[in-house]
Amino acid sequence: MRLFSAITILGSILVTPALADTTGGVVVAYDRVDHVLVLDDRTVWDLAPAGDLVPEELSAGDKVSIDYDSAGDNGVGVITAISIDAN
Repeated sequence: MRLFSAITILGSILVTPALADTTGGVVVAYDRVDHVLVLDDRTVWDLAPAGDLVPEELSAGDKVSIDYDSAGDNGVGVITAISIDAN
């Protein structure tokens, strides 16, 4: 029984899923050339890897939501969605 418990615990440690998370805020600045987004909480997002997920009409003053997969201690893994929220 102890062996089964040890194997179960070890297996759950080795198979750590990416955790989905969401953040949002008001866009303070968006640089379309460098693909950099700054929110009102002073977070800076590199949107280059997000590619086609960035809405074309995104501009300063928009309230946005960013869905991403967390990479644990390494921060953001992959941005999965960016949307402009209705005011």
